[in-house]
Amino acid sequence: MIKFFRSHIEIKIIDLEFLTQDLSKLLDSMEKGADRIRKIVLSLRTFSHLDEADYKEVDIDEGIDSTLLILEHRLNAKSDLPNIQVIKEYANLPKVECYAGQINQVFFNILTNAIDALEERNKQYSIQEIQQSPAQIRIRTEINNNQVAIKIADNGPGIPDEIKDLIFDPFFTTKPVGKGTGLGMSISYQIVTKNHGGTFECISSPGKGAEFVIEIPLKQRFKS
Repeated sequence: MIKFFRSHIEIKIIDLEFLTQDLSKLLDSMEKGADRIRKIVLSLRTFSHLDEADYKEVDIDEGIDSTLLILEHRLNAKSDLPNIQVIKEYANLPKVECYAGQINQVFFNILTNAIDALEERNKQYSIQEIQQSPAQIRIRTEINNNQVAIKIADNGPGIPDEIKDLIFDPFFTTKPVGKGTGLGMSISYQIVTKNHGGTFECISSPGKGAEFVIEIPLKQRFKS
């Protein structure tokens, strides 16, 4: 009898019901965390394609999604700013023959620059202005004859005309010292035009955002 009362008191002290509920929440959180880690690992594998040194037919939309997941921490809301909205308008593309890791690196460079531009934009806006005109990145994929087009646009501050013609030059950058070498867009241009026989264009004007348009053939004519 004494042991029963002692056990009953101890259970009340540690609040068994609360611990049971808390344990359930903890296990659920661990499961979600493990699932997120699995998705990130798969995305990193899709993004890098480190084991593939030749052209391969890949799902372009999947490559974009893996890049977005890697950059998710920068797209999510901060303590003082809302999230950056991503609008995806994917066409029903066939598999595209390319260096997948290289093309994903191009997506990464463009999206990183777009996020940087939108963060700078948001610093100049009040919370009310941001709510009225949320920071957005719009991604579209299209097929034109034997070419696939990927269009990545933002509603950031845009690029002045005197700078637009320089953005693909090596080491050119508008970022402060220590925040980039300027090589990202130059390397991206080489990947698209030289390694894939495609085109890479920037459409922008001050105050109207920027759009980068990539076009590459569905099939590569030259094999390494």
